[in-house]
Amino acid sequence: MSDQSWKTSITNIGGGEIRVRGYDIAEIMEKLTFAEVVYLILKGELPNDKQKRMMETMLVSSIDHGPTPPSVLAARTVFSGGNPLNTAVAAGVMTIGDSHGGAIEKCAKILQEWSQKEGSPQELAEQLAAEMKEQKQRMPGFGHRIHKRDPRTVKMLEIAERIGYKGRIIELAVAIQDELERTSGRDLPLNVDGAIAAVMSEMGFDWRLGKGFFIISRVPGLIAHVYEEWTRERPMRKLGPLAYEYDGPDNRTIA
Repeated sequence: MSDQSWKTSITNIGGGEIRVRGYDIAEIMEKLTFAEVVYLILKGELPNDKQKRMMETMLVSSIDHGPTPPSVLAARTVFSGGNPLNTAVAAGVMTIGDSHGGAIEKCAKILQEWSQKEGSPQELAEQLAAEMKEQKQRMPGFGHRIHKRDPRTVKMLEIAERIGYKGRIIELAVAIQDELERTSGRDLPLNVDGAIAAVMSEMGFDWRLGKGFFIISRVPGLIAHVYEEWTRERPMRKLGPLAYEYDGPDNRTIA
């Protein structure tokens, strides 16, 4: 091996052969679902039946949330400006950050750290909520501008419980929701970001993959929106909020 080479444990390519994590791509194409392959390439091993079902649930849950999220507005706007599909989708992905999709990463980090502490999920939730309030911090992955109960979270937790996958981290996430609502008197539901954070943590994924899960899930939706923009709308159309109120200086001239 030359000094200029580098190592990867993900995929090995040779003449007429492609192996992902050691498995022949042709065999993967024949036998595995997309969700199973995502698990394989991220985790390094094939999922069991429960892990496969939860992976499918996660990837489907965030595929789209209408035309108003920043990523969709960005993708449609960039395409409307005369750019190709790949550029528009990339613009949508680049809009995913700490305030849009990034709550998965932040929430997963907290859940993974706190689930290792001593105490019941309820006790830990009380301690965490109190700490967040004292530090004037907002718990990522909770609350929603539209849903009092995020239907995606409700279904994800239902599936997790039905297949026997609900563990300590998911229980902690639900306990945090209940404690936040009890102490605030407001609706602060575990949203889909928080639910994905809990499930991916339960599956043993590093919190640093949080945004990655959101991107994998959301890209098909972005492609659909850009394609719709391409085939149904005129270029350079008005997108996003159209009403605005000017509050700058009065009219003036340069002396």
